[in-house]
This record gives sequence, structure tokens and C-alpha cells, in this order.
Amino acid sequence: MASGGTSFKYVIVGGGIAGASAIAGIRDIDRDGAILLICSEPHLPYHRPPLSKGLWLGKKTVNEIFADPAGDYAARGVTVVTADPAEHIDTRNNTVVCASRRSSTYESLLIATGGSPRTLSGGQAGITYYRYLDDYVSLKKELRPGKSVVVVGGGFIGSEMAAVLSACGVDVTMICPDPHPCGAVFPASLGAAVLARFEKAGIHILANDRTIGFDLTGLRPLTRTLSGQSVASDCIIAGLGIRPSIDIAETAGILCDNGIVVDEHLQTSNPGVFAAGDVARFPYHALSSLMRVEHWDNAVSQGRLAGRNMAGAREAYEHMPYFFSDLFEYGYEAVGDVNTSYDTVEDWQTEYEKGVIYYVKNGKCVGILLFNVWDKCDAARAIIKEGSSRPASALRGAIR
Repeated sequence: MASGGTSFKYVIVGGGIAGASAIAGIRDIDRDGAILLICSEPHLPYHRPPLSKGLWLGKKTVNEIFADPAGDYAARGVTVVTADPAEHIDTRNNTVVCASRRSSTYESLLIATGGSPRTLSGGQAGITYYRYLDDYVSLKKELRPGKSVVVVGGGFIGSEMAAVLSACGVDVTMICPDPHPCGAVFPASLGAAVLARFEKAGIHILANDRTIGFDLTGLRPLTRTLSGQSVASDCIIAGLGIRPSIDIAETAGILCDNGIVVDEHLQTSNPGVFAAGDVARFPYHALSSLMRVEHWDNAVSQGRLAGRNMAGAREAYEHMPYFFSDLFEYGYEAVGDVNTSYDTVEDWQTEYEKGVIYYVKNGKCVGILLFNVWDKCDAARAIIKEGSSRPASALRGAIR
């Protein structure tokens, strides 16, 4: 049986940036209602983007990535529990039970559990599935200049980690299942240019290749690939994406389907229970589809609106989130559904250095990537929201 029962008006399950933003949303509407924030990690909520960007390059310190100073939580009437993940939700009795058997009742609940890293077959102890602050702290001590690393995965996290570690003087081998980094987002022409930039930095890229096994018994782990390569390194980092952490919602009888399904108010199938951030599958109005978005801006915006609605606002989530990345001197922002399975229209001001890529599905622009083009996300949103068919000639030059 659970013990140590306490009662709160609002309970937030998940100590990521969506959970932290929900506190601000609640306080927009309700200045006094007691809030409980349950964190599975031993840390207060922090921003994840610096983990694969600014922390490595000295542009940020660990103390600068936290969402709020520690003292702000108590000052805003928030009780924070760390290193004690929620394990069970009883929607009939409005109760949440943590791993420690701590039990808390709620009037309104937010599930913002995010996602857990996808793992290789068998899990493979000794491989860092990079996602958490503790991963950074551990690797920062180990990966000094001159050390070597194998990065498994060529997507969002894999490409960022390969680039930033190379810039830090680490010898990087990247195992990429596609012909080039970010194969799901970059069309072949841009991908080839980015691949050349990675190789210029000294990164050894095994393109169109996959891992088939590891030998972690020696002084330096060995990675074997489908193409017959065998690579020794000081450590192995896997960036394979995440799986939405839906177990606690499923066992509570809440509707899940590639995430926790929510309505336009971010409410789940259970009244009084909301979901936000990486774990939420929501109506993306501009694209007329249910989507789950695993990026910082969505977590911030969705978390805040969920908090407002927990406090009674009843507002629709209509924000079109963007995401961003940095790869050496390249930086990009993207809005909508950017997927290379769609037709693409490339509009370069300087070929493969500065320009806009439009992603077209069924004749309509559904996503826009701004490559070294800044402060144009609102213009991109307007084109996607327009929803009308445009010929390629009309898209080129639409954003400058």
C-alpha cells in the first residue's frame, strides 16, 4: 500500500521542460493552488538542447540550463519531488503513486513523461544512449581532445553529437543508416553537401551502414557493422530517437496510440487528465492530422497551455512549433512536417549554404526548412497555414 499521502490541486508527472512550463501556465490563471511536480531524474527541470550544443562548446554552463532557479519553486507554491518517478495513476480516486510509495491526490493532472531513448537489440550495457544531463556530465569527463568515439545514428541527435564532439577535438566515427546525415530531413543534394562538411572536419562516416554487434570486453570497445567494418573507440554513443513514455497512461486506461492521444485542449480521454510535450499526440490543425512533436519549442508552448487549461482556461492549442539544430557553421530552423518522402522545392541564395527548402505533399506545402535563414518562422507558418496549392515557381522567393 502507498504511504505518506498528500493532497494537491495540481499534480504534474514529469520533470522536463513541458512540466516546468505547465507551472507557469497554471500560475497565469491560479496564483495559489498547490502544485506537485514529480521528477524521475535527480535534477530539477532543465533545457535539453544545450546537451548536444552549447555545453560542449563552453557557451553554456550546467547551472545555466535549468528552467528555473531552485528557490523559485517553493516561492511559487510548488512542491518538487526528484529521483522518484511516478509509477501508477488511479483515475478513479485521482491518485498518483511514486516508486517510493509516496501517494498524492489531485484535482487536475498533467502527464508530461516525455520519452526514453530507443536502444539497440539487447540494450548493450556500456553504450551511452544519449539523452540526459547525467549522460553529458559522465561523457564530458571521458571525452577529452584526442579521445575517440563511435556515434551510432545519423539523425537529429547523432548528427549534432558527431559535429560538436569533432569541434571539441574528439576523433569521431559516425555510423549512419542513410547516405548522409539527417537523411529523413535533408534532401539528397543538401545531404551530400553536409556529408562533405562532416568529412572535412575529419569525421569518418560509415554511410548506408548499420551496427550488427559489439565487443565490450576489451580495454577499448569494438563496434562491428553490416558492411564488415570493425571500429575501436574509447566509448560508444547511440542517438536513435526516443519512444514516448506512455506506460503509466496505458495502465491507467487512458487512450494511447503512438503517444497519449489528446484533444485540442490537450485533455486526454480521461476528464481532468492532460498530456503535453514529447509524449502527447495532438491535433495539428494547420496540417489537419494527429501528430507527436519531439522538440523543445513544442514542449515549452504545449506545457504552458496545458497548465492554463488545468486551471480552467479551455484554450485550443494552435501553435505551430519549430525546431532547430546547429552543425558546425550550419544552422537551421524548421516548421511543419519536413520529410524527404515528400516532394521538395529548393530555393538557394547561396547553394547549400543559405536558402529555404519547401516540402510539398499532395500539392500543398506542409513543411519549411530555413537553412542559415533566420527570423522567418512566422513567414513559414503563414505559408503552411494558407493550405493552398502553389507551383514551385510561386514557392521560390516566397521567403527571403
